[in-house]
Parts: sequence; structure tokens; C-alpha cells
Amino acid sequence: MNMSVLVFVEIVDGEVKGTSQEAIAFGAEVAKMQGGEAIALVLGNILTEAQLAQLGHYGAARVLNATDERLNAGVIQAYTNVLNEALDQTGAKILVLAKSSLGDAVAARVAARKKAALASNITELPDLSAGFKVKRSVYTGKAFQTTALKADYKILALKKGAITVNPSEAAARVESFAPALSEADFGVKITKTDKVTGEILLPEADRVVSGGRGLKGPENWNIIEELAKALTAATGCSKPVSDMDWRPHHEHVGQTGVKVSPQLYIAVGISGAIQHLAGVSSSKCIVVINKDPEAPFFKAADYGIVGDAFEVLPRLTEAVKKLA
Repeated sequence: MNMSVLVFVEIVDGEVKGTSQEAIAFGAEVAKMQGGEAIALVLGNILTEAQLAQLGHYGAARVLNATDERLNAGVIQAYTNVLNEALDQTGAKILVLAKSSLGDAVAARVAARKKAALASNITELPDLSAGFKVKRSVYTGKAFQTTALKADYKILALKKGAITVNPSEAAARVESFAPALSEADFGVKITKTDKVTGEILLPEADRVVSGGRGLKGPENWNIIEELAKALTAATGCSKPVSDMDWRPHHEHVGQTGVKVSPQLYIAVGISGAIQHLAGVSSSKCIVVINKDPEAPFFKAADYGIVGDAFEVLPRLTEAVKKLA
């Protein structure tokens, strides 16, 4: 039986996404557990051969690169067909990818095509002691579930932070991959893509600084941005802040906004409504800054500062800069 693991790699702005680096490392560990190898699949002609070979740093033994430039656009149907053919060609029975808007769309379609068992929000390596079981984050991070995957094909969509990436100097073997694609695969045309630029994207961020109504108005957001810049962090906000148009909607963190899993989450002037907590509960370390000592967020915090944000943040920012 082929024990190879196929890993779908996402490229954004000419770079491999951090969550895809995690997916490669995860896939390499799963392959090692079964005596196989991790095969990374990259679609489009965006990366150079040297960049493709560097995927070996994260554990890929081989890289299949489908260089058809039509794949640069990210058409879901075409991606689905390429992944399906890559599974057939490599003989891999396990597909690993990062949970994302693109990953979710592709994974569901491949699962339907292969009659595969699909598990998302996976938080750690599978248990192979008795079958194939995975641990998943459920109920917006409030609980975990162990799921047994019994189908021949298995698709694993990883939650950010499911594995720690320890890059090596290894290089992967790069191979050209020419899947059979027709014009019908590109029947959908992407006419426009609006992207957030010049910022660290929330889903990818290892550090996040968020503000709430305690900032009193959008004109005061500079203290959030200055701390975020000092920490090389993304900026976020609570739902009321985005509802009042103080900040753009893509910065809304919470159950109905962006769910984040950073190493560090700093909440400034946010009371800690359950909907917001649901979006940040996977954070490794939560720091709460609020002048109200009874703010519910303090109960979820690893560290708390009771104080006025307009006094605390400038001092904290200066302290961070001195450590840089």
C-alpha cells in the first residue's frame, strides 16, 4: 500500500502561506508514521524552481508543480481536478491542507469525488494505534472531538498551529506535473479580486493587537497600530467597532468574524463578550488591557492589566521597542 501523503500548498503574493508550511510539516510527520514520504503539490507558475525546492525545508520529499499559468488564478473547479489527478498519479490516500476559504472549497469537492473521509480543524497528529483517529476543534474552539476516519481516502484540513514548524536545510526534488485540463475546467472566470494589502493578515498572524469600544473612536486607533507595528502584529477589533465603521470589517475578530489562533493576542478596551471569546479561544497567550476590573475578558486572560489604555499602550509600545 502506498504510504505517501499529498499536501496542497497555497501561494499568496508569491510566497508560500505560513499555514501551508505547517501543512507540509504535518504531512511529513504523518508520512513518517506510515513509512512514506510527503509530496507537496503547487499549482501555477508563480514560484521559481529554487523556491519549490525549499519546500523540503518543511519536510516535503518531492514537489509536483503544475505549471499551467491558468492555474495562477485559483479557479476552484480546475484545482479540484488537478488534486484529484495528483492523488491518482501519486497513489497517495491522504491529502493534507490548511483550513482556509480556498482549502475548504477544494477539500469538499475532492472528498465528494473520492468518497473520502474529510475532517477539518485538526489540532494534532493522528492516532494510528487503533485505526486512524484525529482530534478536532469543535464548537468554535470550546471543545475537542476525536473522529475516526474509516474511508480509503482521507482528507485532513488543519487548524492553524496544529504543528510547530522546525525548518531544516533539506531540499525537495522538484518534478513537473502536467494534469489533463480542458477549457471546461476554467468555465468560471475570476474578473476581480480585492485583497487586503500592506498588512499582516489576521488568519496568518502569530501576534494580534485588537481594540474595542474602550478606544472611544477611530481617531485613537494609532495607539493600537503603533503597538502592532512594534510587535510585527496584525490589528483586529471587536464586532461593535466594525459595526460602527471605526475599522474595516475584515479586522472583526469573533464568532461571526475572523477566528484567530496566534501565539499572542492582546485585547485592548474589549469587554469580552462570548462571541468575541469564541474567535480567540485558540490563542496561546491572551493579554487583556481594560480599565474595568470586572470586564469578563479577564477570566479568559493569561495576563491582565487594569488600567487606562491611553496610558498603558504608549508605555507598553516603548518597552517593546527597547527590546527590539
